[in-house]
Amino acid sequence: MPARQRSLPAQRVGRGHGAPKKNYIPDDVVFRTKPQIALDLVDRALANGVCVQAWTFDELYGRDSAFLDGLEQRGQIFVGEVPTNFRGWMKKPRVLRRGKPSSGRGRKKKVPRLAAGQPSSAVQNLLRYSPVFQQRWQRYRIKDTTRGPEVWEVKWAVFWRKGSDDLPSRRQCLIVARNVLSGEVKYFVSNRVPGECGMTLRRLLRIAFGRWSVESCFREAKEELGLDHYEVRGWRCVHRHFYLVQLGHLFCARVRQKFDAEIVHDDPLERLTMEQVRRAINTWLEAARPRLNRIERLEKELAKQQYYQRRAVQSRRSHTKTRKARLKALGINVECIKTCAPSPSD
Repeated sequence: MPARQRSLPAQRVGRGHGAPKKNYIPDDVVFRTKPQIALDLVDRALANGVCVQAWTFDELYGRDSAFLDGLEQRGQIFVGEVPTNFRGWMKKPRVLRRGKPSSGRGRKKKVPRLAAGQPSSAVQNLLRYSPVFQQRWQRYRIKDTTRGPEVWEVKWAVFWRKGSDDLPSRRQCLIVARNVLSGEVKYFVSNRVPGECGMTLRRLLRIAFGRWSVESCFREAKEELGLDHYEVRGWRCVHRHFYLVQLGHLFCARVRQKFDAEIVHDDPLERLTMEQVRRAINTWLEAARPRLNRIERLEKELAKQQYYQRRAVQSRRSHTKTRKARLKALGINVECIKTCAPSPSD
């Protein structure tokens, strides 16, 4: 084979000959599932002195029994959504503290196990067939959104969930919520039971449906600040991008908080949004143009934002009016039912 046709040794794409490795995943980083990463983040938060009233999460974490067991081992309160096939018992099953005899010689294994004839059931079947859930639905005004108030019907019962070792957990609570308009059904499990330790059903519902602020935070970071707009693959580069986006998000939030405190709004819907703050800052940072022109651009941008803000307020009021009319057609007066809004005693 001619010299010019000899193949060179295999090289990693993007690296020159003899160039040191960089921006690759460190050797000490191992694969972990999202629930495992979440438990590690909880440990870091607790080690830094961060205390929360309760943790909430979606089905991805709720289906992982080891994650729920980990929160209980750390003494943390949780109210999390679980899938329809999540399993447990409405009556505490009997657990045998002495296991089956071993196949060989020696003593019997003292491994706890369930007594025979006590299978667990999926939560969707418990709602349909369990006599405990033959109760009336309770209506709650869960929250007020940009499209009007959300009303859900709720049932709850004492529950023993199936742990990661297939044994029942301690006494917990199963909450079933159904949207009165869409018919959507959600299942929540909490390691606190209403009526115990000052816990109320209203507070559990407020925690269970409190993920909206977290989802809104991610949406703002992605749509307004470019959290998912990156074209890097290196370990350090990705982290650097995330840190800068989070810092920018914090800066915009502080600016919005400062100006909202200085302005008296006749309507809470007229408060500044993250999009308005981001657009105003981008306009002000147009340093390539003369200062006078930049101020003119800022004034035009503010006028445009005020226009869209008025449209948004009108749209929210219209949606709210329509939703209240739909609820009224079902015989529901949102002003006369239970609400999950925090009270001064909470």
